[in-house]
Amino acid sequence: MRSTKIVTSFIKDKDRLLLLKRSEKVKTMKGLWAGVSGIIEKNEEPLSRAKIEIFEELGISEDKIKLIKAAQEMRVVSPQYENHEWEIFPFLFEVKKDPEIKLNWENSEYAWISKDEISSYKTVPSLEKVLFNLL
Repeated sequence: MRSTKIVTSFIKDKDRLLLLKRSEKVKTMKGLWAGVSGIIEKNEEPLSRAKIEIFEELGISEDKIKLIKAAQEMRVVSPQYENHEWEIFPFLFEVKKDPEIKLNWENSEYAWISKDEISSYKTVPSLEKVLFNLL
């Protein structure tokens, strides 16, 4: 089975969590809600990739976030590709003060939600499971 390593980060502001709606311009999971995600390059550290993705996708720099928790990596079978799995490295960050969100092309919308609201969103596979491993 082929495997792709990715990071998925959740951003927390007080009791709210940030969800992103993947745009129609991305290769996979178009129109589904997700955390901040990205493919880990070669021997890159997952935490470094997570911080890079947060800056690229949200415009939030490293000095404006604080790592709260990193969960055990998880494997999720891909519903899109045969014989493929995603190896997910989950992170939970807290933002300092009310952040200004500047979405790039990868996402079309964002929403601040309570953890209980995630089940009412059409998300990428196993997103709720990833989130609850961090809470």
